[in-house]
Amino acid sequence: MPKVISYTEPTLLESLRSKDQQAFGYLYDNYSKALYTMIFTILPNREMAEEVLQEVFIKIWQNIGSYNTAKGRMYTWMMNIARNLAIDRTRSKEFSKQNRTKELSAYGNDQKADPDCSIKDVGLLKIINKLPKENRKLLELAYFQGYTQEEISRMLGVPLGTVKRKIRLTIIHLRKIIDTKR
Repeated sequence: MPKVISYTEPTLLESLRSKDQQAFGYLYDNYSKALYTMIFTILPNREMAEEVLQEVFIKIWQNIGSYNTAKGRMYTWMMNIARNLAIDRTRSKEFSKQNRTKELSAYGNDQKADPDCSIKDVGLLKIINKLPKENRKLLELAYFQGYTQEEISRMLGVPLGTVKRKIRLTIIHLRKIIDTKR
């Protein structure tokens, strides 16, 4: 039976700084669940949360030399890394695209809806095509091409506030149309 190794925080830190892979395995085994739980509360997508967890451990491995014991516990330092990376991911284009697509869902909060169903299947494309050209263009840029509102503002030469207001009003209008069709 393999010997189970336990570390105190100082010995774990020393081992990690000397790039001891066994200590890193111990760190992962003992802290990954807590870090993942915190990441998942910020980023409630299993796949993305797992990716961020992997990034967290890479960052810990690469930056363990910069950890300062005088500033707090190693656990707190790791949690801050995890929190910051999760927040950074929520600001990413990938996350934004995913959430924009969810907002446009013709099913609202219906958990039984088929996630593979396309907008053509629910008639949303017909509804979108009935919108004024300017509104269609804004939706296409923001929700289907993944541009941020700031990028759209610069691209179209329209004030940011106007872009935000028009997109919001268009989404409200779409929701009303969809709700009446149910």
